[in-house]
Amino acid sequence: MPPTLDLSQSTHAKMIVSPPRLNLRRAASYQHEKAPLSATSSRFSFNHLMFSPPPSPGLPALVPRPRKLSTGPRPSRVARVIAWVFGLALVVFLFRAVIQKNGRVPVVGWVLDNHEEFEMVGQYDLPDFPTPIAVTDRNGRSKWTVSIPPTYTFPLTVKEYSDICSKCKEVAAHVKELHGYTNPLQHDQTDYYYEDPYFLDVSDAEKRGLLPGVEGKAWKVTAQAQDGHLVGDKADGLVEKSVCKTSLTFVLESADAGLGPTLMMLWMAYGLAQKEKRSFFIDDSRWAYGDYTAIFKAPPMPDCNPPPRHEMLPCPHNARHLVVSAATTSETFGKSFNAKYENSHRNNVDRERPIYDLARVGYEALFHLNDEDQPYVENRVKELRAMAKVTEGNYNDGVIIGVHIRHGDLHPYEYQYNGAYIPLNLYWQRSKELVEEVHNFSTPLGGEDLVAKQHSFAIVASDDPDVHESEEFSGSLRAQEQIKLASKQHIQKANPDKSVMHKFVDETFGWEGGFFASMFWNLGRSTLNNANAAGAIQPTLRPSAETMRLRGLIGRAYMMDLAVLGQASDAVICTMSAMGCRLIAVIMGWEKAMEEGKWVNIDGDFQWTALSL
Repeated sequence: MPPTLDLSQSTHAKMIVSPPRLNLRRAASYQHEKAPLSATSSRFSFNHLMFSPPPSPGLPALVPRPRKLSTGPRPSRVARVIAWVFGLALVVFLFRAVIQKNGRVPVVGWVLDNHEEFEMVGQYDLPDFPTPIAVTDRNGRSKWTVSIPPTYTFPLTVKEYSDICSKCKEVAAHVKELHGYTNPLQHDQTDYYYEDPYFLDVSDAEKRGLLPGVEGKAWKVTAQAQDGHLVGDKADGLVEKSVCKTSLTFVLESADAGLGPTLMMLWMAYGLAQKEKRSFFIDDSRWAYGDYTAIFKAPPMPDCNPPPRHEMLPCPHNARHLVVSAATTSETFGKSFNAKYENSHRNNVDRERPIYDLARVGYEALFHLNDEDQPYVENRVKELRAMAKVTEGNYNDGVIIGVHIRHGDLHPYEYQYNGAYIPLNLYWQRSKELVEEVHNFSTPLGGEDLVAKQHSFAIVASDDPDVHESEEFSGSLRAQEQIKLASKQHIQKANPDKSVMHKFVDETFGWEGGFFASMFWNLGRSTLNNANAAGAIQPTLRPSAETMRLRGLIGRAYMMDLAVLGQASDAVICTMSAMGCRLIAVIMGWEKAMEEGKWVNIDGDFQWTALSL
């Protein structure tokens, strides 16, 4: 038996440590592996007789120890997973920021007096254009407001007002999503007077330091820098009166050449302002028909000054100072407005009575013609009434039938006439029927009143001069003769009568066919330019003084036509497709027009409505 090595009695405890470069790998033969054969030893080799000795007790074990099963992932692996997740989220965030050009960029924060910190989600500085912005406090609570630079030109363009309204919905919905709302717009679309709890009015945002305010003398400089013109507003009032608490400003600007829709919205806006106890203002800075006071008298002014222009917002409706224009019609008089003010319990025309009443309030307050036209209308109404009055001893006076005929670029709702116009003989036939309904059995014994029929007649207002020369209405009277649209025939005769309005005698341009938008926008321009701009929308160039004069004459003639028809007629025949027809119904009054049935629509089976959106 070979002697063993006993280390237990050694006085020096030593451990043999292999040098770092010592190769402790086992030979292939020991591991029962075949070593590669060389060219000289491919037939016979002693490698199978040679193997490494067993490991020494003092050396590390050559057999790998079994690994311990860990109950959880190693810290290094967890860190790698977290790093991958964070990196992926960062890549997704940057990718979304690149795709969304108007997306969020680094925020700007303000420290307020009450130690409440807010941040503007948007850009490093406030934008130099009107737009809604979102703000977030340090606790993650988000709100939103509308930023309009104080020195920005007022009023805003039609496109800018429209863009702000659409962006208001997006920003409001985004802020509500941040507060956990799954359907942020569902409630807003049905409640007209819904107040967004996350909306900050401009003045409130200025008090919190989120928007730069205009105070003291700085406001005067800003007011002078703006181009807005509020009808009836006087500069000295800025010192004597305080700023209105709430207001509604109607901007007389539209891409529509027609005056009727703007007038209906103006009346409704005034009635809505009175309903909501807002001060009312009118801006005519860019009205296509010129100065408001060239057609109407100035509206009644409130006992307070208008607010700073940058506080006048088109949305939301609960804004302290609201702006209404043709661009915001769907916001102010859209579906939620109808849901609020229509009488849902009625299916007939009474359903529209609340909206009609708003327009009627506006008519009574605002429909006062200028100092030249108002006396003429009053005298014209008296003259027509005197013509219908019979001598003493007869039973009844004659009936005045007002006829409003709209041609031009407006076509009827009635399907069979949609591509053309309602035939004139239908107007004449209906007017004859109305006279017979009144006087066929109007004597005390129920007989026909021939004298009253002889004193009955029709008064006609139309945008087409040829209507007055037609076979049906050649014997009828014009509603007013103060301003008349001339046909080419009259222009060629060079009528010296100044009451006949014409554009250019040498160009022989008339109004045959009625009112067309392209004709209106090109008033006062050469026919060389008209040929190229016939299909264009409103010209971008500022119209000349002559153009504004001609447009103003058209507006005055239209208003006098409506005034005489509505005030002098016992009954009015018109088409619902024409806005003038709906305006006449408001002028006549609800009892006469609707309850007594004196407002007669011959354009399909349609009931009165204010606007068609």
